[in-house]
Amino acid sequence: MQAIKNFFKTFLLYELVKGMALTGRYFFARKITVQFPEEKTPQSFRFRGLHAQRRYANGEERCIGCKLCEAVCPALAIKIEVAEREDGTRRTTQYDIDLFKCIFCGFCEESCPVDAIVETRVLEYHGEKRGDLYYTKAMLLANGDKHEEQIAKDRAADAKYR
Repeated sequence: MQAIKNFFKTFLLYELVKGMALTGRYFFARKITVQFPEEKTPQSFRFRGLHAQRRYANGEERCIGCKLCEAVCPALAIKIEVAEREDGTRRTTQYDIDLFKCIFCGFCEESCPVDAIVETRVLEYHGEKRGDLYYTKAMLLANGDKHEEQIAKDRAADAKYR
């Protein structure tokens, strides 16, 4: 019975007709090609792009130097050095992220107890030399200052899921 079915499928070009039907269905459908970078698609508030460090409203940096982000980073992309201040609190003296190593898993963001390190929605950045994608603490804080409004909105939208 199967041999007869296969004979008729071959004789009537069943696979070809099935393929042409699929082509015809998409030929008249609305086109979904996006002309990047002129056109942008909507981003989720959970998008994980370029890293940034945040500050409190009084301007003090949030990072307390607990090194949890460094410990959970599977790619070993984060390097932190910590020093104790006069008031007994710890703050980072060096906080570097090598974006060539980073896999943007978000573990650093999830592990941070004070929401100091976050991943922004920024996806358009580049580096022409190896050192260009090695972000220091000053660069991360500048990213945080620049995108703080969007970061705060995204954190508020994500708060009900945390």
